[in-house]
Amino acid sequence: MNALLYPTYFPSISHYAAMVQAEQVTFEMEDHFQKQTNRNRTYIYSPNGIQLLNIPIVHSKQNRQKTRDVQIESAFNWQKQHFKSLEAGYRSSPFFEYFEDDIQPLFQQNHNYLMDLNLAVFELVNNCLGIAISAEKTTEYFHENLAFVDFRELANGKKDMTVCEPYTQVFGEKHGFINNLSILDLLFNEGRYALDYLKKVQL
Repeated sequence: MNALLYPTYFPSISHYAAMVQAEQVTFEMEDHFQKQTNRNRTYIYSPNGIQLLNIPIVHSKQNRQKTRDVQIESAFNWQKQHFKSLEAGYRSSPFFEYFEDDIQPLFQQNHNYLMDLNLAVFELVNNCLGIAISAEKTTEYFHENLAFVDFRELANGKKDMTVCEPYTQVFGEKHGFINNLSILDLLFNEGRYALDYLKKVQL
């Protein structure tokens, strides 16, 4: 299948499963930015339960702005805050230290555009998983296209009904299993076994 998806910030497990299970991945590059979606946010497991990590963006005066034109608000030191949150949540996980040196540099770089950051995240996670996924990019917006299996809704957590098989999470004994978090949760807890897990997710 050819999966059509939005590039998102450290995608959900279901989002990554769709990419791993596809023969071809195509990124939607011509959409209009929608607030409160995973385009600029991800969810992790913190000591207090689920935690939202949100990238601040420069709000345009235009009503409709294309996602690829959305700029990141650099006045906030969000990178430092996000990495501190990852440390608090995953420092004691089995694989945090294994991936730390690969992941930390991303939080020390300044990306002007959200799309550039999300594409860098995609490459980074692929490297951590030990896979190579080459993604095509759209040049026009398709409301419907029979050439693709449309997974664009996975960027909106409220519409994503995927149920993930439970795996061991750091604070699972305290708060229970939290479903379909960021791919980082799976990576830090399962390491390279994450890839086998993604291949089995029922979408």
